[in-house]
Amino acid sequence: MTTIVVIAKECLPGRVKTRLHPPLSLEQAAELAAASLDDTLGALAALPATRRILAFDGVNAPLAAAGYEILPQVEGTLDLRLAAVFDACEGPTLLVGMDTPQITSALLEPVFTDWTDDVDAWFGFANDGGFWALALNDPAAAQIRGAQIRGDLIRGVPMSRDDTGALQLKRLTDAGLRVNLLPTLTDVDSIDDAHRVAGIAPTGGFAAALAAMMAPSTKDGRR
Repeated sequence: MTTIVVIAKECLPGRVKTRLHPPLSLEQAAELAAASLDDTLGALAALPATRRILAFDGVNAPLAAAGYEILPQVEGTLDLRLAAVFDACEGPTLLVGMDTPQITSALLEPVFTDWTDDVDAWFGFANDGGFWALALNDPAAAQIRGAQIRGDLIRGVPMSRDDTGALQLKRLTDAGLRVNLLPTLTDVDSIDDAHRVAGIAPTGGFAAALAAMMAPSTKDGRR
């Protein structure tokens, strides 16, 4: 009985992946973000979740999220938005971001097959110092000290820093949780990250979208 939550923004120009501009246009950056989200949702489709939620900041959810419950993100900083997701869910809950399109179902399979009584949480670092995945068990099962609800394990952790992942992991372990680590993945923040991820997952929609954007233009402007 595990819930999967994907936290995502609507992929509109100027709202997502703005650090890819330049060399990409804001429209291309948004298109690449949409491909990243679609690849993420595609990888998660093979996992045996009992409930699927898109924690969404936007109006028009992607077609790839068909079958997902849409949970509007709360107002506030990222730590508050992440915390609210866990407060809204019961049972084991896996939260995944939209910025690591190289994920596969195999990477996350241990969350569904190896979540034994001696594991309270799963955590996946991103290469930029953040994290791409966080899974938490029920508070009662995890025997969390000083946290009445799971969101308290996230509120107040500073986000979007190069030590965010380390601080979040420390918050979990300081609360007495026994944490298993998932592989570290590359978060697409820069164009170099984008090329790196496309090389790791060359058959995905993200890689195809990036390749089309990087193709040389002909004299009449066509690629």
